Amino acid sequence: MFTGIVEEVGEVREVREQADVVRLVINGPKAASDAHHGDSIAVSGVCLTAVDIDGANFSVEMMPETLRRSSLHGVTQGTRVNLERAMSNGQRFGGHIMQGHVDGTATVMSHTPGERTAEIGFRLDPGLARYVVEKGSIAVDGVSLTVASVDRDSFTVALIPTTLAETTLAALRPGDRVNIEVDVLAKYVERLVSGYLPGSEGQAPPVPAEPVEEGGARSW
Repeated sequence: MFTGIVEEVGEVREVREQADVVRLVINGPKAASDAHHGDSIAVSGVCLTAVDIDGANFSVEMMPETLRRSSLHGVTQGTRVNLERAMSNGQRFGGHIMQGHVDGTATVMSHTPGERTAEIGFRLDPGLARYVVEKGSIAVDGVSLTVASVDRDSFTVALIPTTLAETTLAALRPGDRVNIEVDVLAKYVERLVSGYLPGSEGQAPPVPAEPVEEGGARSW
């Protein structure tokens, strides 16, 4: 589980293709400082498993599903990535609930810098856009952000100086692709109510109501 509060920007040092698996060696001193084999680390929003730790470097492996869903299939040596270790018990919850399970990608439409801030617009598939609401939470390349405005198939975010300085988002330009994780609560709500809606064949069926006790009698 993650919160979208990026701890450091790491750098891909090596990309190795091994059959249907892509192995990345990433330099991230903070992420690697207390990492062990099998630990989860979010790499630009993608939850990956550390398979090897060597000083300030750690290695992760990506399977075809990860490559298909995320922008990491195009990663090369020297690519900068946002890193966040899995949240620990008792820490402050500064962002929003994130699983590191990327839902898809979005394309940068615009990057409008201010004096110290920036506004970035993204276009995404309508199938994901329905989960995005104004002032709701969204993860872009692993960064927890608040949606500033939303349209049918696009949304914008406003970035504060800290986000621009401590993540990779300041370098985004029109045409770049980013990883998107929508609010998991929205997906659960949709799944739960879908059985009550017209044309919901194949969806989860409604849960029958339990009888209510009223003065010793059972009523529905």
